[in-house]
Amino acid sequence: MSIATFRGGVHPYEGKDLSKDLPIKTVQPKKELVFPMGQHIGAPATPIVAKGDKVLVGQKIGEASGFISANICSSVSGTVKAVEPRMLLNGSQATCVVIENDGEYAAIEGLGEDRDYTKLSADEIRDIVKEAGVVGMGGAGFPTNVKLAPKEPDKIDYILVNGAECEPYLTSDYRQMLERSEEIVGGLKVILHIFDKAKGLICIEDNKPEAIAKMQEAVKDEDRIEVKVLKTKYPQGGEKQLIAAVTGRQVPPPPGLPIDVGAVVCNASTTVAVYRAVQKRMPLIERVVTITGKGLREPKNLLTRMGTPVMTLVEAAGGLPDGELKAINGGPMMGRAMVNLGSPVTKGCSGITILSGRDAVRRAPSQCIKCAKCVSACPMGLEPYLLATVSAHGDFERVEKEDIMSCIECGSCQFTCPSNRPMLD
Repeated sequence: MSIATFRGGVHPYEGKDLSKDLPIKTVQPKKELVFPMGQHIGAPATPIVAKGDKVLVGQKIGEASGFISANICSSVSGTVKAVEPRMLLNGSQATCVVIENDGEYAAIEGLGEDRDYTKLSADEIRDIVKEAGVVGMGGAGFPTNVKLAPKEPDKIDYILVNGAECEPYLTSDYRQMLERSEEIVGGLKVILHIFDKAKGLICIEDNKPEAIAKMQEAVKDEDRIEVKVLKTKYPQGGEKQLIAAVTGRQVPPPPGLPIDVGAVVCNASTTVAVYRAVQKRMPLIERVVTITGKGLREPKNLLTRMGTPVMTLVEAAGGLPDGELKAINGGPMMGRAMVNLGSPVTKGCSGITILSGRDAVRRAPSQCIKCAKCVSACPMGLEPYLLATVSAHGDFERVEKEDIMSCIECGSCQFTCPSNRPMLD
């Protein structure tokens, strides 16, 4: 069995043992849920409900406002309390629909009913995925219907399901590969139905042998799908790194995209969402979130309805530990520090990592010692020390010439720097 990888990268502390063996549990939302209209890359959705309106589970409450945009659907039934700006995880303000949960979970007609994708055309599948509000759930939030609509679909050779989950601590995709392997395969088959000349590859790092075995069993009778084993290395799950590792093709610098080398990449959770949208008539109203950290009493993988306050997940994990803390939306490498635990879980929230003690504090930076570790670590072949220095001097024309737009913000340079220089910043 060959093991694929890419140039560069680092090996941070994994931290996955905290939650990888914990089955997915459901966390029930409380009285008030908040639905930001901008849970994706592109234009925010436009609210189509008003204060006092009654809504149902699965009902559209925000309409995509452009080609690069996504619908927002309610995850509960109840009454719209407000349509107003609310603070998000990162401290920014955004228009949100606030719904008072009635606890009855009355749903729109047809929700959850089976549908045969083989009787649908490619355009019909894209429309269903768009209507369901499916976006990339690994964090980027790119609308999936747009990703599935390249100008030349016949040139797509590979559909990659990204099950690498290389970000430390997070295990939400891993648990879905163990517990929802048939849904992942089902979602991939739906996408392959759109691209009838493509091959499906489910890509998993070799530190997940149980997931590899489970997915290999799930695809043993599928002619167009196979499991591709990857070397455990961060950021193996980066789109460009994944494509290079399993196909040998290099995505061109920006504005180059995976479709330029005949590939479409979907996160494992996104693939489940495609399956549920197309075959079960389920819009994207819930997701699995890992709530984890060394100081937490009970790390968990929680099936969470969109709009649920992050604090509800923290409480389900035993509450915040004592001492100095840092809460991160995502993992410690690419996640963003949170300023408001009362803000809601959104489509791109794959995990909440609570760092405590020494892990929660930045080390003081010192002068560059010109060791070039950052150059060796950079998966994009850049010179991070140079980019950081030139940026600090405000010479942005030079930075652009040095290919700054190819940076994927993985943080490998900063992680490996012995001088603790904030290069990614």
